[in-house]
Amino acid sequence: MKVIPIVGTPSTERECAEELLEIPRLDLPLTRREFLRGTGVLSGVLVAGSVLAALAPSRTWAVELKTLTTDEGEALMKMGRTLYPHKQLPDAVYALLAKDLDAMAVGDSEVAQQLRDGVTKLNEAAGGNFAKAGDAKRLAAVKAIAGSPFFNTVRGKCITSLYDNDMAYRVFGYPGSSWDKGGYIRRGFQDLKWLPDPPLNASPKPYFG
Repeated sequence: MKVIPIVGTPSTERECAEELLEIPRLDLPLTRREFLRGTGVLSGVLVAGSVLAALAPSRTWAVELKTLTTDEGEALMKMGRTLYPHKQLPDAVYALLAKDLDAMAVGDSEVAQQLRDGVTKLNEAAGGNFAKAGDAKRLAAVKAIAGSPFFNTVRGKCITSLYDNDMAYRVFGYPGSSWDKGGYIRRGFQDLKWLPDPPLNASPKPYFG
């Protein structure tokens, strides 16, 4: 499970929260923009009243990119949303994809060049600026590069960047790992609110010997 620590929470408070089955305040990749000094910066605001806005320490978020530019990062965010569209996931989650791809490019010129060339091809396929294009144009542009090394790199990173993090867990209602916290007995045993109820015939008939 990926945890992105930004706001410190005393360990004792965390332990109490787990024991009482309470949801602690969410750790998000939220930092003040003026402290970021990377090549690019992605930033935005969480929708008021949303699940994440209620749990986050701040509605504003910002992610630093060390190798990619802001425009390249925004293009990768939009590509991730095109590949795996979830209206309920805010841009802050898709920014994790750009951040993880940027981390791959740090110190690896081949990966960095692949990402830059890939974004250039996306822009060309979209007829200008991929990140600012409409949904239909973005989808067509992504389909045009399907199967390329760049496409496979981004798609492969989406699996962990978009779904293995606390923000996605909260949005989808997944409680996360429990084996390392004492098991599921006290942490939502048989509580599958994030899945539909199974039909009665899915359970075997009782056996009385």
